[in-house]
Amino acid sequence: METSIPFRLDALRWSGFHTRVVLALGITWILDGLEVTLAGALSGALKQSPTLQFTNFDVGFSNSAYLAGAVIGALGFGWLTDRIGRKKLFFITLALYLAATAATALSWSVASYALFRFLTGAGIGGEYTAINSTIQELVPARYRGWTDLVINGSFWIGAALGAISAIILLDPHLTGPDLGWRLAYFTGAGLGLVVFVMRMWIPESPRWLVIHGQPDRANAIVGDIERSVTGHVQELDQQGSRHHAWPKIKLRMRDHTPLRQVAHTLFVAYRQRSLVGLALMIAQAFFYNAIFFTFALVLTDFYGIAADQIGWYILPFAAGNFLGPLLLGRLFDTLGRRAMITLTYGISGVLLALSGYLFSIGVLSAQTQTMAWMVIFFFASPAASAAYLTVSETFPLEVRALAIALFYAVGTGIGGVAGPALFGALIDTGSRDSVFAGYLLGAGLMIAAAAVAWRYAIAAERRTLESVTRPLAFVE
Repeated sequence: METSIPFRLDALRWSGFHTRVVLALGITWILDGLEVTLAGALSGALKQSPTLQFTNFDVGFSNSAYLAGAVIGALGFGWLTDRIGRKKLFFITLALYLAATAATALSWSVASYALFRFLTGAGIGGEYTAINSTIQELVPARYRGWTDLVINGSFWIGAALGAISAIILLDPHLTGPDLGWRLAYFTGAGLGLVVFVMRMWIPESPRWLVIHGQPDRANAIVGDIERSVTGHVQELDQQGSRHHAWPKIKLRMRDHTPLRQVAHTLFVAYRQRSLVGLALMIAQAFFYNAIFFTFALVLTDFYGIAADQIGWYILPFAAGNFLGPLLLGRLFDTLGRRAMITLTYGISGVLLALSGYLFSIGVLSAQTQTMAWMVIFFFASPAASAAYLTVSETFPLEVRALAIALFYAVGTGIGGVAGPALFGALIDTGSRDSVFAGYLLGAGLMIAAAAVAWRYAIAAERRTLESVTRPLAFVE
C-alpha cells in the first residue's frame, strides 16, 4: 500500500497533543529516577536496618540486580513491542513495575530485596523500549532531538522527588530505622498509579499500524491528531475533498519481522550504526550507573555525611542533570547530532578525570564534590540521552524497539551491571586512589565514545525517520 502518514505527522506544528504525549511518557523516566535515587539515598538506611543489615557489597549487589532485571526486561519486552505494538506494552510493563516496587517495600531479607529490585528493573527496562519508539514515531522531525532528550532527562525530576522523599522519610524523628525506607518505596508505587490514567489517551503508533496491516486505524488516529492540532485533516479541504498532494511511500504490509531478518539488519546491513550505538550505550551506562549508584557511599564513607542527609546533596546533582538536556537539547536539532554527541561525551569524560584527581588528593569537600558532579552531569545527561536517541532513530521501524532493547541491554550489562559492584568494592578498600582508578575508567570510555561519534554518527537532525532509515517493508 501507499501512505503519506509519516509526512503528515512530521508536518505538524507543536501542539497540546505533543505536550500531553511528553508528559505521559516522561513520567516513566520520573519513576526510574525515583527508583534509582531511592536505591542510592536509602543505602545508608538499609545498612542500619535491624532486619536487613546490608553491607556495602549487598548495596552494590542489589543495585546490580535492578540493572540486570532492566536488561532482561528490555530484551523480552522490546521483542514484544515490535511484535504486538507500543501501546499494549505500556500497561504490561507498568503493572510489573508497580507490583514489584510495592513488594520491595515489604522485603524481609537481602535475597528478597534483590529479587524484587530485579523485577522492578524488568518493568522499567520494558518501558524504555516502548516509549523511546513511540517518541520517535509521534513527534515531528524538527522537534525530535530536543523532545527525546528532555523526556529522558526527566529522570532527574524523579531523582529530586526521591531525594526529598528520603530526606523526609529517613528523618529519625519521624520514622524508625526499618520503616522510613519501606515508605519511600511505597511512594514510587503510588506515583505509578497516576501513570495508568495518563496513558489511556496515548494512541498506538500510526507508523507501526500501517506496516502491520491496519492502515484504516492508522489513518483514523492521524486524522484525530491533525484535527486536535490544526482543526482539520491535512489531506482534505473544508468540504472534505482531497486537497493536499502529500508525498507517499510504498510499503508491503506484514504481521511480524522474523528474528533472522532482525539479526541481518542489525549486524550486517547496519553494522556500523550498531557499533556506534553500542559504544555510546556502554560508555554512558558505566559512567552513570557506577557513579550514581555509589554516590551515597562516597559521601558517607569519605566525607562522613549522615545517611539521612544524603538527599540534600542529590538535589543539586539532579538539577544539573535535568538542566543539561533542557538547555542543550535544542542544539542537537540545530548544530546537529554528531557535533553535540561528540562535545557532550568528550567534556563529560575530561571533567570526570579532573574531578577524580582532585578527589584522590583530598582537596574536595562534600559540597565541592557535589558541585563538581553537578557540572559534569550537566553535560553527561544529554550525552546519555543522546545514546537512546541515536539508536531509536537510526534503525528501521520494524526493529526499532528491539534495537533499543538490545543496545540498552548490552550496554547496561557490560557498563551498568558491573559498574555499581565494581565501585562498591573500590569504595570498600577505603582508598581514594582505588576510586580514582574507577573514575578514570569511566572517563576513558566517554572520551572513546566521543571519538566514535565524531567519526561515524549519522546526521539525523530534522529528517523524517523514513529518510534516515527506510522501513524493511519499503517497496521501490
